[in-house]
Amino acid sequence: MTPSQPLNFRRIAAVLAAAGTLFWLYTFYAIAHVAPGDGTGFQWLAVIPLGMIFGLFFLPVWLLVAIGRLPRFTAALGAGGLIAFAVIWAQLLQEFPKPSSIETQLY
Repeated sequence: MTPSQPLNFRRIAAVLAAAGTLFWLYTFYAIAHVAPGDGTGFQWLAVIPLGMIFGLFFLPVWLLVAIGRLPRFTAALGAGGLIAFAVIWAQLLQEFPKPSSIETQLY
């Protein structure tokens, strides 16, 4: 990229939205493979805050990218969504039950 070319914030926002969407979809896979803890299935409650982050950050980003409006704000919103995912996911990883030593030997 030469210095005379401006940043394409719309493309950056689309990449951030794609990364956020793929991570959100990955969380369903990761939650489905959490160690079975007490067997109540409460780990599935984690999809609520993750879905809220997706709905509040990435759906508007996809919409704004599609219509081509507010590219800098859209890129910032996408980056904020990824940060929110990182914070919430780090907390959830601490809360999920850890696999026992026998389960880790089987895998």
